[in-house]
Amino acid sequence: MASIVLKRTNQKMPLVGFGLWKVNNDTCADTVFNAIKAGYRLFDGAGDYGNEKEAGEGIKRAIEKGLVKREDLFITSKLWNTFHSKEHVKQLAKYQLDLWGLDYFDLFLIHFPISLAYVDPAHRFPPGWTGDDDKVHLQNSPFQETWVAMESLVDEGLAKNIGVSNITGALLVDVFRYARYEPQVTQIELHPYLTQEPYLELAKTLGIAVTAYSSFGAQGWVELGMDKNATSLMEHNTVAQVASKYGKTPAQVLLRWATQRGLAVIPKSNSEARLVENLDCVDFNLEESDIKSISSLNINLRLNNPVEIDPRLGIFA
Repeated sequence: MASIVLKRTNQKMPLVGFGLWKVNNDTCADTVFNAIKAGYRLFDGAGDYGNEKEAGEGIKRAIEKGLVKREDLFITSKLWNTFHSKEHVKQLAKYQLDLWGLDYFDLFLIHFPISLAYVDPAHRFPPGWTGDDDKVHLQNSPFQETWVAMESLVDEGLAKNIGVSNITGALLVDVFRYARYEPQVTQIELHPYLTQEPYLELAKTLGIAVTAYSSFGAQGWVELGMDKNATSLMEHNTVAQVASKYGKTPAQVLLRWATQRGLAVIPKSNSEARLVENLDCVDFNLEESDIKSISSLNINLRLNNPVEIDPRLGIFA
């Protein structure tokens, strides 16, 4: 399986993983089990997705049936915004590991560079963006405090690798000023409508692997009413023409546009046929002219932007 070798640990992170965002709880265990059966070895979850327990059940079943061993899998999860203070990072990492039924994460990310007021998991988990009053409550925990607490997870073997998500280049550079363990992965929204070339160049210079999410653009945001009325990349003439040229699906072309440049991807599907199709996206190469043609669709369209929840969350301003 194609993979990226992480700089500090030399651990191999699969190039194509399965994203657990919006995978329904009632089908999640079966979906994860079927994904493992189809060949997936990387699963990208998060506390905020609310399906970690069910994902863990799918993994447990696959291990019990002898499909894989734990060490064959690469499990990613993320720390939510309400747990950024130094006394809560380890507490939540352990809480989430218990949900998964795991002893360690292969990769644990800070989900957003946003610190919100603590919500006891016993009261509500996942806590979401707002308090019980439906208002956003910020907390003054500096990002450095959170990162130092994340490093203790590595020391204690709770996470083999740690990283960041949804952070700008300026903050990424700042982390390197104080990090004892440098971020191994940065996960960002990246698709032909948001190509982020300067960020990719920075990550390459710093030696950080990049995981791209929302590879299909607005596709995953339609049901949330957050697609910004963007033309579906799956139906875009440019993507369709390239797909026809190679005898591939638009989804496979969009994934290859990223993976051919060394970016990891984490598509999700509840369809078993599409599970296999998405995984089978690295056995062909796009011509450079086709990569440039797809990249030219960039309109800097950011679909996941917390500023739309509250102006104080303008992390991409």
